[in-house]
Amino acid sequence: MASDEATPGTRRGRRNDPERRDRIIDACLDVIAEAGVAGTSHRKVAEAAGVPLGSMTYYFAGMDDLLHEAFTRFAVTGSEHFVRRMSEATDHESAQAAVVAIITEDVFGSARDLVLTHELYTLAARRAEYRTITSAWMARSRAALELHFDPETSRQLDALIEGLTIHRALDAEVRDVAEVVRAVERIAASPRSRALRASGAEA
Repeated sequence: MASDEATPGTRRGRRNDPERRDRIIDACLDVIAEAGVAGTSHRKVAEAAGVPLGSMTYYFAGMDDLLHEAFTRFAVTGSEHFVRRMSEATDHESAQAAVVAIITEDVFGSARDLVLTHELYTLAARRAEYRTITSAWMARSRAALELHFDPETSRQLDALIEGLTIHRALDAEVRDVAEVVRAVERIAASPRSRALRASGAEA
C-alpha cells in the first residue's frame, strides 16, 4: 500500500489533505503558547496537528522554517485587526477611540496572544531573521495609524499602544480605561487643538 506521504515531486500528500500545512502552522502556535519556543518540537507539533511526523519535513525545511511561518501568520493576523479598526474610523475623534479599543480590547485579547507576542519578541531580540516579522508588523501598524495621524504622532501612538498593552496585561492591578483615553488624547490631540491652546497661552 502506498504511503500517505509522497515525495515533494508528486505532491500526493498535499492533494490528499490540502489543509494539512495550515493545520501544522496553527498547531505550532498552540504548542508555542503552551510550551514556549524552547519546548516546541517537530513531534509535539505533529501530535497537536494530528499528522504523521513525516509531514513536518515534507512541508517545512526545518524547525526555523516552521517557526518563521507560524509567527508570520500570527503577526499578520494581529495586524489585520489593527488595520480594520483604524480603517473604520471616520474622523479624528473616532480614530482616537479606535486606538483606545486596540489597547483595551484587541492587543493581548487573550493569554495566548500575550505569550505568543512575547515569545516572538524574545526570538527577534536574539535573531535578526525574526526581526523581519516584527519590523513588518510595526510598519503595518504605523501605516494604519497614518490614515488619521501624522507620521511622528503615529510613531508615538504605536509606542504607547505597545507599552500600555504590556502594562495592562502584566499588572496585577486592574487599570482604569479612562487612563488609556487620557493618554491617547494627550498624544493624538489634533493640530488645530494644539494651535488653539498655544495661541491661548500667548494671549
